Amino acid sequence: MRRAAIVVAAALAAVNAPRALAADEPLWEAGAGLTVLDFPDYRGSSQSHAYVLPFPYFIYRGEFLRQDRNGLRGIFFRNDAVDLNMSVGASLPVDSSKNEAREGMPDLKASVEFGPSLDVRLWEGQSRHARLELRMPLRVAMTVEAHPHVIGGQFSPHLNLDVADAFGQEGWNLGLLAGPVFTDGRYNRHYYEVAPEFAAPQRPAYTTSGGYGGMQYIVALSKRYPRFWVGGFARYDTLAGSVFESSPLVTSKRYLAGGIGIAWILGESKQRVPVNALGEPRS
Repeated sequence: MRRAAIVVAAALAAVNAPRALAADEPLWEAGAGLTVLDFPDYRGSSQSHAYVLPFPYFIYRGEFLRQDRNGLRGIFFRNDAVDLNMSVGASLPVDSSKNEAREGMPDLKASVEFGPSLDVRLWEGQSRHARLELRMPLRVAMTVEAHPHVIGGQFSPHLNLDVADAFGQEGWNLGLLAGPVFTDGRYNRHYYEVAPEFAAPQRPAYTTSGGYGGMQYIVALSKRYPRFWVGGFARYDTLAGSVFESSPLVTSKRYLAGGIGIAWILGESKQRVPVNALGEPRS
């Protein structure tokens, strides 16, 4: 992210002039899309795979439940400075037979993560076209399988900057995120432990504890057209200094991931709600 400072400066410059609030939007929108992703098998893997995945496109601009560019969120508490909401996440499965470092080890199941997030507003630009927040999601992760089990938890406090009409281009939304990741021992052992029965000459037995899990940086850009939506993102992670960086399963301490997507909007509600420039319902 050597260019992050340039991106932030350009984005803030784009919101200096006052603008009117955005027009009313439908309470909900629905459609279908297709995304192309390129991700490492897991954080710390030097091997990556490309995925072409269909996805449902759904936006809901409710007062207490929202599905938007920030994901699915249940709003438990909100005022001008603080939001307490539910955040979710997910990870893709890993076939260990297709990963050299994990060959002979059990596969990694897909997982879902959920938990509360406390979001603190640090700064807001004119006409609410830009906002800087400290977001503090605390999530527990569970496998997705016939008999799910908890694999641990993580805490990832980060700074998040959202900008509407980024770089002076109407309708383009820019998001920037940066922050550390902290994971508990159970989570780290799930991904980075090598049990004695799976040890090999090139893969010695290894275990780890919880603690610092590296840094992550994300840049995202999207635009909503009348009948379709387009977007993309890039993510850079570094595991340098993490408590599990010496694991034989960590074959790369730095990686870049990304994806692009397009969705077609097939229907929307007749009911409309007033929103601000960042697309959030306003009272």
